[in-house]
Amino acid sequence: MSNNWFKTTLLMAAIVALFGTIGAMIGGKVGMLLALLFGGAMNVWAYWNSDKMVLRMYNAQEVDAHSAPELYHMVAELAQRANMPMPRVYVIHEDQPNAFATGRNPENAAVAATTGIMRLLDYRELRGVMAHELAHVKHRDTLISTISATMAGAISALANFAVFFGGRDEEGHPVNPIAGILVAILAPLAATLIQMAISRAREFEADRGGAEISGDPLALANALYKIERYAQGLPMYAAEAHPETAQMMIINPLSGGGVSGLFRTHPHTEERIARLQALAAGRA
Repeated sequence: MSNNWFKTTLLMAAIVALFGTIGAMIGGKVGMLLALLFGGAMNVWAYWNSDKMVLRMYNAQEVDAHSAPELYHMVAELAQRANMPMPRVYVIHEDQPNAFATGRNPENAAVAATTGIMRLLDYRELRGVMAHELAHVKHRDTLISTISATMAGAISALANFAVFFGGRDEEGHPVNPIAGILVAILAPLAATLIQMAISRAREFEADRGGAEISGDPLALANALYKIERYAQGLPMYAAEAHPETAQMMIINPLSGGGVSGLFRTHPHTEERIARLQALAAGRA
């Protein structure tokens, strides 16, 4: 847990520093100070509210034992096996098979599954996916991923502001418009790189942790194989509109390929499956 808190602190510091850099390019020292203050305030806000914002982005609907009994009781059984508090359970009405977890700690967590994933997977496979998401909660990865998604979106907005409204240097002269364009391109890229720095390793650990919670590594391996095959042909419109949240999903929900593959937020699914198969065979 201490390692993840270190990662969270590092992430927050890096993103606040990025805010300051953008502010300096837009408005010199005053701009840097204002941007640093804004970045710090955004971190505090994101800690308390980013989970609610992400769930709203995806129009997630909370369910209970009456409205979605199979999913709800599945999560409850897994949470008990993991010795965790029961998280809130949400359903997202999207055809793409996917799932994610969010929340600042296990006591304030939520797991969400799309209607597509519930149609595609059998009970055992869906149980493996929900165990993976609970592992994220147990490891407190949800705090890292949710804050990074929120802050990356804020950085993109600030960078766009730099392009459309420009800025002024210490002497009041307009900032070079080329600098503004560079900020718009490089700032979101830097935010993405910060997310990537901690994203891939978290998925491997959540796969391992989910296999331990469910006691069934092959169920998750089968689920990943199916999701990877079907997700590629089905766009997830909420994720396309908010690409900074892609790293929260169990499989990358974005449809882009080519150069975007250089900036993967998830490990290769084949490697994840191989590790789970090795775990099931007692080789890991």
